[in-house]
Amino acid sequence: MKYIVKASQIKGEIDIPASKSHTIRALAFALLCRGESIIEHPLDSLDTRSCAEMIEKFGAKVNVERNLWQVKGVGKDLPVPDDIIDVGNSGTSLYIGMGIASLINGYTIFTGDHQIRNRSAEGLLKSINDLGGEAFSSGNNGKPPLVIKGPVKEGVTSIEAVTSQYLTSLLIAAPMSGGNIRIRVPLLNEKPYVAMTLRWLDKLGIEYRNTDYKEFYIKGNQNYRPFKEYIPADFSSAAFFMVAAAITGGEVNLKGLDFNDSQGDKEVVKILEKMGASVEIGKRNIKIKGGKLRGGTFDLNAIPDALPALSVAAACAEGETRLINVPQARLKETDRISVMSMELSRIGADIEELEHGLVVRKSTLKGGVLNGHGDHRVVMALSVAGLCCEDGIEIDTAESVAVTFPDFIDLMRKTGADIEKK
Repeated sequence: MKYIVKASQIKGEIDIPASKSHTIRALAFALLCRGESIIEHPLDSLDTRSCAEMIEKFGAKVNVERNLWQVKGVGKDLPVPDDIIDVGNSGTSLYIGMGIASLINGYTIFTGDHQIRNRSAEGLLKSINDLGGEAFSSGNNGKPPLVIKGPVKEGVTSIEAVTSQYLTSLLIAAPMSGGNIRIRVPLLNEKPYVAMTLRWLDKLGIEYRNTDYKEFYIKGNQNYRPFKEYIPADFSSAAFFMVAAAITGGEVNLKGLDFNDSQGDKEVVKILEKMGASVEIGKRNIKIKGGKLRGGTFDLNAIPDALPALSVAAACAEGETRLINVPQARLKETDRISVMSMELSRIGADIEELEHGLVVRKSTLKGGVLNGHGDHRVVMALSVAGLCCEDGIEIDTAESVAVTFPDFIDLMRKTGADIEKK
């Protein structure tokens, strides 16, 4: 599928879909509870469906309705999956699933699509082995297919969380292990996502000790309790509409966003405000109005998913913008630093790759044919860039957007964007 985007200004009011990160965590915790949990307003996308299918292989029963998913969990009675688990394109499901598999006395095999099979899990494999499990890559390269066997026991591990999902996986599994676990964290990227996991642990009554995110101590032999939770809107998805309004001089009211939530990508709101956009934060909505943008230096270590969208904002801002300290952006579905530099330069952006980020200068964007690289966030970011291209742009692999944001094109059109698919 391709998107065809022409210059246009966005304006209007839309409901932002639910958080992928919260939805996947909710599914994992619901599996590990004994009894029924209710997830209200979940994100229904390819990634969350992959997670739902994964927890069913671990014994859960999932009843999917439009705005309410019911999950009957199995608690500690996790069966050995009777088939290979294919997580599709969902890295979050892969890493969290590895932790769950480490609780089971039997072998679980994970695979995924071509992007997942190119993502390393080496640090998490090592920690599972440290804690008495058995974990290895069938290709001996740290990448899927992966084989995991438990059960993990008490012990100590040190993990460099180049992606926060490594640590999240251990934190979710550790309370149900056979003994107390200590996790040392010499490196942590994407800290807000770990904070999100900890807030879930707090809600579900789990005992742990957090020493400034440098070390965690989790008591074993605990139980998760069933829950009913409403999933807030996704700041990562909202970022594309925020940037679209900021660069076109438009105005949008994005409903469902809770600025008190633990999602790290709410920082995009502050960054755009510093760049010159007008921002109004409500109780469950955020209004963004475009203006004359100016560059700056922004540390994206906590919000790597925002790099594609913010690189587009940077190309439309006066002066120079530096998006720094985000080397893990190279480890996502694609090397997003390289890919965004490559594709934006094709339509006239003055952009320079750093090892850990991008330098972008004020640019006049022209039309062109772009490669979305099968990466949902790259496709959406390039679509936003197209709003400022007088000659229009064409982006391939647009079907990848369904991974996290199936309604993206419909909501773009609703706000006045000239975008179509073919």
